Amino acid sequence: MKIKDLLSKEGVSLNQTAADQGAAIDLMVALHDKVGNLNDKAAFKAAIEAREAKGSTAVGMGIAVPHAKTSAVKKAGLVAITVPSGVDYKSLDNLPSKLLFMIAAPDGAADTHLEVLSKLMTMLMDQSFTQSLIAAKTPEEFLDIIDKQEAERDKKNSSLEGPAAATVKSNLKFLGVTACPTGIAHTYMAAEALEQCAKDNGISMKVETDGSGGAKNVLTAAEIAEADVIIIAADKNVEMGRFDGKKVIKASTADAIHHSSDLIERATKGDVPVYKHTGSKASADASFDNESAGRKAYKHLMNGVSHMLPFVIGGGILIAIAFLLDDYSIDPSNFGSNKPVAAWFKSIGGTAFGFMLPILAGFIAQSIADRPGLAVGFVGGALAASGATFAAPGGDIPSAFLGALVAGFAAGYIVLAIRKLTDGLPAALEGIKPVLIYPLCGILVIGLVMCAINPIVGALNAWITGVLNGMSSGSIVILGAILGGMMATDMGGPLNKAAYVFGTAALATASQNDQTGWMIMAAVMVGGMTPPIAIAIATLIFKNKFTEGERKSGPVNFIMGLCFITEGAIPFAAADPLHVIPSLMIGSAVAGALSMAFKCTLMAPHGGIFVFPVVGNVAMYLVALLVGSVVSAVLLGILKKNVEK
Repeated sequence: MKIKDLLSKEGVSLNQTAADQGAAIDLMVALHDKVGNLNDKAAFKAAIEAREAKGSTAVGMGIAVPHAKTSAVKKAGLVAITVPSGVDYKSLDNLPSKLLFMIAAPDGAADTHLEVLSKLMTMLMDQSFTQSLIAAKTPEEFLDIIDKQEAERDKKNSSLEGPAAATVKSNLKFLGVTACPTGIAHTYMAAEALEQCAKDNGISMKVETDGSGGAKNVLTAAEIAEADVIIIAADKNVEMGRFDGKKVIKASTADAIHHSSDLIERATKGDVPVYKHTGSKASADASFDNESAGRKAYKHLMNGVSHMLPFVIGGGILIAIAFLLDDYSIDPSNFGSNKPVAAWFKSIGGTAFGFMLPILAGFIAQSIADRPGLAVGFVGGALAASGATFAAPGGDIPSAFLGALVAGFAAGYIVLAIRKLTDGLPAALEGIKPVLIYPLCGILVIGLVMCAINPIVGALNAWITGVLNGMSSGSIVILGAILGGMMATDMGGPLNKAAYVFGTAALATASQNDQTGWMIMAAVMVGGMTPPIAIAIATLIFKNKFTEGERKSGPVNFIMGLCFITEGAIPFAAADPLHVIPSLMIGSAVAGALSMAFKCTLMAPHGGIFVFPVVGNVAMYLVALLVGSVVSAVLLGILKKNVEK
């Protein structure tokens, strides 16, 4: 099969203009539909956009290769457009894309077309070839250029027996593995860039491609044993156990495409740590020392957040169901547990919520120190939730999710320190380290750390409560802004709880003659409802700011927000605290200030939308909630960076 079997002149459109990425996609989807490659045009476009949401398919150098493998494709095909003025396709090198191919691959059909597509991808690494395509005047000329380049490549490859047939000037032997989520474009372009760069340096290199059609050019055990350095250029997980004990460089496919010379140069120098598949995960990660400290910390944090998320969502929805099924009039102070069925749902949901902080801390610690860190992190998170101190080991002043973050990182590095300190012990004790020494010493140390941290947070909490009490006679609008902002600061933590306790205490002083206490409680609740709703709005509007998992879980926060479950925003805040928390604080402050300005009142201490019947000036209360949520959502769109490609 040749490239021209997949690309016809009717599928080539030259000298186009496109305002943005979406316009370019529309042009190419229309071409696929025109030449009869699609079963469902709308579904295919949705599949293309879903792939772009994972990361732009612009590979740089003025080239973009959007692609999708879906049942919406009738037959494998290829279309191409040229945009001489360029279109912003969100390329990693920030250059506009001028040559765009769109690949349509049928789901479940034979993958013989993938060999042809991989050939095209490697041909595009030749910049003189791509420039000639951009300069083509007619579709016939465009296809003729491709035919000639393909013929030359086939002739050249037929005279070779593989990568090792190139002129070898060095005794070094390199291996590589390239892989991307879809396995159609970037996989092969990265492989071509590495092989070509190695060849230019007279070095033998074989690259395994983990593409859509399965692994090709698979590395053998003998080749791995003889290799000097192995370069893993992958955007998804690959089997790493086979490389245990070898020098390994880890990079992305984009690194291989754009900076292959840097990777080959580093491999040539040989200053590459040995990969260890067994034992400490941290020692394995140390071999990838090209990552910044911030990036490593982010990975550890995301490991905790991703494991925590199911507990937040599952528990939060069950608690929301409890509010839905309960009757507020029975006992307002026990709302959510008045009816047996409501109490049942709330108990299960509350149990799930109870695991949230230990899970967060435990899996942060596991990411840092592998399995030995898990138990120490769990205990640290539980101590953050209970508020253990030296004076009250059973619990006194909870430090909530901020304390759990500290506990997770502290636990991980405590275990690493213990491991280093015990390196000199006799080999006979190696087996008892992970089951006795690490957990025993680690749990003891994390207990000391958390008992020291919790009182500090408690003192801060008491100070803030005192400040609020002193302000209650001042400007109620400013007070509303402060209380609303505090509800979004740590979402279930000490600042949030300080504002909430202040609000519930104010209820006792309220009356028909002085409704200030009810107004304070209204500002507190609207400030706590705003963050989850803002998150939900932002994940729907600013999709490029959130990961695929965050976009899927984001809408659930509408339910949590309406039920006054501020904790629904915690996973998002924990994943990017520097940008998310300020955005949420400002929106909640706006909502609290507006609630006060509109003189909205609330006589219930909890309940969210289910207690709106007892809210005074409920219409303007909804306005305050909506405005605050939109403000936070817009700030999230402005402040958050695009998700890492």
